[in-house]
Amino acid sequence: MNNSIRWLYPNLVEPTWSDILVAVTIIVIGWLFQHYLLKFIIKKVAGFFEKKSKLMTAKIIEHFSREIRHAIFTWIIFFALSYLIEVSLFSNQSMRNFFYSLMVFYFIKGVIDVLNYYANHPEAFHLDISKSTRLTPFTLRVINALLAILGIVLIASLWQFNLNGFLTGIGLTSVALAFGIRDTSSHIFGGLSMAFDKPFKVGDMIATEDNKIEGVILDINLRSTLIATADKGTVYVPNAYLMNRPIYNITTREKRKIQTYYYLSSTHTEEEMRNLCNEVKKQIILHSSVAKNELILVYIDEFHADYYRMLVSYFIPTNDIQIKYDVQQDILFVIKQEMNEASLTLVDPDSFKTNQMDNPTS
Repeated sequence: MNNSIRWLYPNLVEPTWSDILVAVTIIVIGWLFQHYLLKFIIKKVAGFFEKKSKLMTAKIIEHFSREIRHAIFTWIIFFALSYLIEVSLFSNQSMRNFFYSLMVFYFIKGVIDVLNYYANHPEAFHLDISKSTRLTPFTLRVINALLAILGIVLIASLWQFNLNGFLTGIGLTSVALAFGIRDTSSHIFGGLSMAFDKPFKVGDMIATEDNKIEGVILDINLRSTLIATADKGTVYVPNAYLMNRPIYNITTREKRKIQTYYYLSSTHTEEEMRNLCNEVKKQIILHSSVAKNELILVYIDEFHADYYRMLVSYFIPTNDIQIKYDVQQDILFVIKQEMNEASLTLVDPDSFKTNQMDNPTS
C-alpha cells in the first residue's frame, strides 16, 4: 500500500496494526451512527416540522435522509483513512475533488428522490389536498435528465474538464441528427407540449375525436404515450399524433351526456307524437340520477316521408360509466313502455333508404 499511494501522499506514515484497528473501528462506529442514531435524529427533525404544519420541509428532510447519511459516512471514511496514514486526504487536490464529486452526486440524487416521491404522492406535500399537483411522468423524466446534466457539469468543473470542445461537438452532432430524425423530434416536441399543456395524465381515460383511439393512459415518455384500450390491449401512440388531434379527456368530465334517436312511423298523428314526447320527458325528469338543472330535450327533430325522428337528450351528474349505462337502460325501458301504451310503431330508417335505391324514380 505504501508504494501504491505514496505518489499521492509523499509524507504518509506506514500504518501499524493498532492504527488499522482504530481506523476500522472508526468506520464501523461511523456506519452504526449513520444507520441508526442519525436516521433516528433525522426522523425526529422531520416529525418536528410536520407537527409545525410544514409538510413540504418535513418530506424533503425525510427523503434526503439517505443521502445525508451517506455524505456523513463518506466524510467518516475519509477521516479514518486520514488517521490511518497520518496525512489528511484533503491535502491532495484529486482526493478533494473526488470527495466534492461525491457530495454533488448525493445532492442531485437526493433532489431526484424527492421529485420521484412528489410525483407519486403530491398530497403528502400539501395540507390542502385540492391544491396538490402531480408531476407527469414525462415532466419528471425531463427534470431528472436536466438534474443529471447539471451534476455532470458541476463534477466536470471540479476536475477542470474543458467543456467547450465537448459542447461544440454536441451542438454539431445535434444539427446533423436533427435532419435525420425529424419525425422523432416532432414526437419529442409533442411530449414537451403535453408536459406544459397537461391535457391528460397517467390514469386518465381519453378518446380522440374520431374515436380511433380510446383508453386509459398508462405512461407518457419522450416519444410515445402508452394507452390501455377497452379490449385489454395496449397501444403505443406517437406524441405528435395525439397533439395534432382533438383529445377528449373523459376522466375530467363531471357530467355525461346521453343522446339517442328513435324512428317512428309517419302514419301516427301529430297529437300522438306530442303526447309521447311529453310523457317521455316527464319520466326522464322523475329519474333520480338525471341532472335536473341541465337541458332535457325530447322532441321530434326530423320529419321524412316514411318516419319521424325523435331526439332524446339529457345529462347525468357523474362520470361513472356503470351509472351512465344503468340510467340509459332505465330510460330505454321507459320509452319502450310509453310507446307500447300509445301503440306507436318503431321503424328502421335504413330499410326505407334501401327501398329507394332499389326502386329509383324515373
